[in-house]
Amino acid sequence: MASFYTCDAMEWIVGVGAALAVAAAVAVAIRERRSADRSRQASELLGRSEEELRERVSALDEDRTTMENVLSSMEEGVVLVGPTGRVRLSNGAAERLLGTRPLPVSRLLPVAFQEAARKAAAGGAGVGVEVETGSPSRWIRATAIPVGDDGSVLLVVRDVTEARRLEAVRRDFVANASHELKTPAASIQAAGETIRSAARDDPSVIPRFAEQLEREAIRLSRIVSDLLDLSRLETGDELDEDVGLDQVVKEERERFEEAAHEGGLTLSIELGSVAPVRGSARDLSLLVRNIVDNAIRYTKPGGRVDVSVMSDGDEVVMSIADTGVGIPTRELPRIFERFYRVDRARSRETGGTGLGLSIVKHVVENHGGTVNVTSELGRGTCFEVRLPAAPS
Repeated sequence: MASFYTCDAMEWIVGVGAALAVAAAVAVAIRERRSADRSRQASELLGRSEEELRERVSALDEDRTTMENVLSSMEEGVVLVGPTGRVRLSNGAAERLLGTRPLPVSRLLPVAFQEAARKAAAGGAGVGVEVETGSPSRWIRATAIPVGDDGSVLLVVRDVTEARRLEAVRRDFVANASHELKTPAASIQAAGETIRSAARDDPSVIPRFAEQLEREAIRLSRIVSDLLDLSRLETGDELDEDVGLDQVVKEERERFEEAAHEGGLTLSIELGSVAPVRGSARDLSLLVRNIVDNAIRYTKPGGRVDVSVMSDGDEVVMSIADTGVGIPTRELPRIFERFYRVDRARSRETGGTGLGLSIVKHVVENHGGTVNVTSELGRGTCFEVRLPAAPS
């Protein structure tokens, strides 16, 4: 019996040991699986974090690139100055306008820009300043704007030279137009008053003052008409016709010949076979009329005016040459300005309004062409107008 129990006990012990071994193996397997799961979860979490980080970095790079593209494409200069005066950010336009790479605000030129930045930081409000600088000189405007609460300032710099020039042109135009309209208006008023009194006291002078009244009324009408034409041309016009420039000259020829005859001039007109010009017949008539009238007006008796219309490749070229008084070289850049006259006395004597060449310039530019002028004082002037031929 003892032997039997001993054998059973041994088997039982062996069975228990095997079970324990299996349990231990299972426990190890479970631990390893849990460890693997944790590792996989950690790896997945790390992978997601890395992906999110890459996405964030990519978004930041995209934002930075967008900001750089925007800043680099701006015409205005942008300079961000930190609270310590160090430049945190600037674009290429700022360097061009300031003439150098932006430095600490204490070394920023012009000095007026430094003061504007300091005032904006101290006062918490925008400060603007305009300075004339450089050679050739130009006007630069800087606006300093406080940014945030730490004393940072955004300096926006722009070139306002053209804006100031246009404002000066506008002021001059208003002053000149007022003066030009006032002169004939005053003459008309004086002639009218004289005729009224002469009707009672000396009727014999009425025809002379009536003639003056008519002359000044015509001059006033011409100024108003030219102003209206100029205003219309400056706003653009419909260029929807095929116009023969040679035909326009033909239509005006009789009037030109009459004016030349009255002025004691020789007029020569040469018209070649030319392609039509895409544009406005009304405006091209203004171009021809004003430029030829100008040549006749400033040529003394015994002189000559030569007009030609020819083709030159894809362009139609009109040339108007005269043997007139000529234009001083220093005056040439200004002859297309409104109301600008080289010889004011002669212009008024011949009935000029001072707007003819400005009208010529606008018509040519509206038609995509160019106008060039060469002149020699006392020997004459030549205008050359080039207009693109209409597509065939």
